[in-house]
Amino acid sequence: MTTEQALVKITSWQGSQHPTLSNVTRLMHQQGLRPYKWQAAPNQRHPIRSHGYTKILYVIDGTVEITLPDNNQSIKLRAGERIDIPAKIRHSSVIGANGALCLEAAIG
Repeated sequence: MTTEQALVKITSWQGSQHPTLSNVTRLMHQQGLRPYKWQAAPNQRHPIRSHGYTKILYVIDGTVEITLPDNNQSIKLRAGERIDIPAKIRHSSVIGANGALCLEAAIG
């Protein structure tokens, strides 16, 4: 399932296996991406920012809530969900109560 929200693309995991770190890393490599892993503590907040590249983020474990302040939208990502945030789209994030493990890559 893929949905569009304010130029942001959200994709749910489609693989036959659970979206583990190794499965998602392999998929991202197959897509020509160079992912890196990061982990965040529960309830950690990241302030509003934008990037000069498209940000690709897969949640492997936990939850991440992405807020798009210019469109007054909030998107809660769970394990196995991917978000593509185009360059120059302002966003902030809050990590869920159990923390989060994510893979991230950049395009452009």
